[in-house]
Amino acid sequence: MDPSTYCETPVYSPDLCPNMIAAQAKLVYQLNKYYTERCQARKAAIAKTIREVCKVVSDVLKEVEVQEPRFISSLSEIDARYEGLEVISPTEFEVVLYLNQMGVFNFVDDGSLPGCAVLKLSDGRKRSMSLWVEFITASGYLSARKIRSRFQTLVAQAVDKCSYRDVVKMIADTSEVKLRIRERYVVQITPAFKCTGIWPRSAAQWPMPHIPWPGPNRVAEVKAEGFNLLSKECYSLTGKQSSAESDAWVLQFGEAENRLLMGGCRNKCLSVLKTLRDRHLELPGQPLNNYHMKTLLLYECEKHPRETDWDEACLGDRLNGILLQLISCLQCRRCPHYFLPNLDLFQGKPHSALESAAKQTWRLAREILTNPKSLDKL
Repeated sequence: MDPSTYCETPVYSPDLCPNMIAAQAKLVYQLNKYYTERCQARKAAIAKTIREVCKVVSDVLKEVEVQEPRFISSLSEIDARYEGLEVISPTEFEVVLYLNQMGVFNFVDDGSLPGCAVLKLSDGRKRSMSLWVEFITASGYLSARKIRSRFQTLVAQAVDKCSYRDVVKMIADTSEVKLRIRERYVVQITPAFKCTGIWPRSAAQWPMPHIPWPGPNRVAEVKAEGFNLLSKECYSLTGKQSSAESDAWVLQFGEAENRLLMGGCRNKCLSVLKTLRDRHLELPGQPLNNYHMKTLLLYECEKHPRETDWDEACLGDRLNGILLQLISCLQCRRCPHYFLPNLDLFQGKPHSALESAAKQTWRLAREILTNPKSLDKL
């Protein structure tokens, strides 16, 4: 699915421009320099922050586990990376806390709640067979909201008891479980179930039959990787409060997306996009986050399906393509989720914020395209 099908603005394709090889090489040289100087510095700073933040979060979760053994911390360091930790921005993180025993529930995904699904007690299964018995509604649904509410209470108590209580606070006025650490960082802790071996019906259109990327073997790997069900506020539910909706779980495909972005200069491209966003597109109303960048990179992979399209020499073309596609999406105020095209990632964003993001992205793209040396200052 190409996000430009939702937009009237024509999408720029670098392949249509007879780019001079010298200019292309110059841009790639500057981008590699930018990657070494800016992106690597960003990564190192974030890695340091993550270590600091994870010490505090692990301590809080250890206290939670003492009070309630069903909430076992799944935050672990593997190969210098923390499993279950997502970087939203250099000061904002999300930790996914995997829960056990989803087995007695059926996964129901009928498309009525874009981006969400429900967990219903399997026919013939008694409530008492579930580890989560008191969170099952009268109609037999496992309520994401009830689990989160219980977890929030436990975290609030743990924050008061843990050894870092002087530097960590719960953020009030939200149904999410959010901590503020050292007055500088925000960490959201989200209870979740990992779903492997099944694929959501609402993502059944992926991969599109006429698009050769990513190829049958990679598709099989990605589908086997599965997805997560998160207990958090859903894009499509803000403002609505029917009980079925607040009991719903949010679909998340982080591992599948990361697997798709392996190989070539894809991750380098994402790193440049994130660094540009952090430095130049952190705007009032927060119209853009790094997930938008990741989503548009996945669409760019579909538009350029050959592995040779992702050689280092093509980094400049791929980056320009994504920035111009981003402008197009911002102008028509729609950015469809890669796996769930009925879910708009710009939903609820103020129009004025999307407009100023489009203008700022255009300035950035024009600067990089016409004067690659400007990257020294960006």
